[in-house]
Amino acid sequence: MKLSILFVAAALGLATAQQCPALPSNVNLVAIPKLPDPFTALDGSKITTKDQWTCRKEEISQLMQRYELGTFPGKPSSVTGSFSGNRLTINVSEAGKSISFSVTINKPSGNGPFPAIIAYGAASIPVPSGVATIVYNNDEIGQQQGQSSRGRGKFYDIYGSGHSAGALTAWAWGVSRIIDALESSTGHNIDPKRIGVTGCSRNGKGAIVAGALEQRVALSLPQESGSGGSACWRLSDAQKSRGQNVQTASQIISENVWLGPAFNTHVNQVTRLPFDHHFLAAMTAPRGLYVIENTSMEWLGAMSTYGCMTAGQRIYEALGVKGNFGYSQIGGHNHCQFPSSQQSELTAFINRFLLNGSTTPNVFRTDGSSSSLNFNAGEWIPWTTPNLS
Repeated sequence: MKLSILFVAAALGLATAQQCPALPSNVNLVAIPKLPDPFTALDGSKITTKDQWTCRKEEISQLMQRYELGTFPGKPSSVTGSFSGNRLTINVSEAGKSISFSVTINKPSGNGPFPAIIAYGAASIPVPSGVATIVYNNDEIGQQQGQSSRGRGKFYDIYGSGHSAGALTAWAWGVSRIIDALESSTGHNIDPKRIGVTGCSRNGKGAIVAGALEQRVALSLPQESGSGGSACWRLSDAQKSRGQNVQTASQIISENVWLGPAFNTHVNQVTRLPFDHHFLAAMTAPRGLYVIENTSMEWLGAMSTYGCMTAGQRIYEALGVKGNFGYSQIGGHNHCQFPSSQQSELTAFINRFLLNGSTTPNVFRTDGSSSSLNFNAGEWIPWTTPNLS
C-alpha cells in the first residue's frame, strides 16, 4: 500500500503533495554503533533536497512506529466537540465503538482567539497570561501504572487491548482528537493553529512524542523527559557502561508501558535500531521544539540528552531553521521545577510560535562541564549535515 502524504506548504516549504513509497515489510536491521544518519534513507540514498526530506521524514516516522512507538492511527470516522463552562468534551466513534473524554480550558481574559498549551496532567512550566492552558488527563487515554496497564485506557477501548501502540502514542492520539474538537466546535475561543504541548518527566516523554507524531502542534515543550524522550538509547547505554545510574531501554520496558510491545525485543541490542531519539526532532522539524533538561537528575542522562539533541539540532540546521530548535539543560533544582534562568528562553519560544512574534529563538546551552558530560560529537555523529535545497 502506498503512503500518500499531504503536507501543508507553509509548514514544510513545499508547494505540492508527494507520493512516498511504503516502508518495506522486512527491514534489514544491522548494527549501527553510533547515532544513525537522518540524511541517509533506508535504500542507502542520500537526502540532499527538501523534497527528498519529505519522504525521508515519513520513513523515519514509520520506522519509529513499527519498532518502538506502535502505530499512530489516523483521524477516526467521527470526532465531535462541545464546549460548556470551561470544559471541552470530545466524542470519538470508530468501527462501532465510541468514547468520550473532557479537558479543562483555562483562558485569558478577553475575546481571543487565544493560543493554547495542552498540558499533560498539569502545567509545570509558567504559562504566560496571553496563552490558554488546556489540562489533559492523558492517563485516562492510556494507563501507565506498570505492566498491568498494557492495553488499558480509552484509546484501547476504541482500538482493542492488543493494539501495537504504547501509552505515549495513545496520548498523542488524544492530543490529535483535542485539536480535531477545537477545529470543529465553537465557543472556546482557542486558535487550533497555535497549539503547544508540554509535560514533565514521563509526561515530558509524552509531549515530545505528541509533537513528533501530530503535525498540527506548533510548539513542543518537553521538560526533563530523559530516556524515552530527548535522550538517545545508544548514549544512555554508554552512560550506563560508565557506571552512571541512567535509565536505559532495557530498564524502561520493565517500569511501564510507555512504548509499544514490539520495542521489547530490541532493548538489549539498541544498535540494531535504524533510528534513535534525535529522529524525534526530525519528525518535529521545522516546527518549534524547546527541550528543557536538568543536569542535577542523573537518571535523565545528562550526556545522553545533550548529545542526542546536539544531533537533533543539526536536522533543523539542514532545513535552514536552526533557531526553531532549542535545548536548555540547567541543574541546581528539583525534578520538574522550572528555574527562572530559563524563563527568557521559554518566553522567546512561546512568543515566536504561539504569539506570532517575529524574532526566532536560538538556544543551545548546558551548565554541565565538558568533563562531566563527556560527549564527543565527532565520535557519535559520524555523518555530515547537508544544506537541503
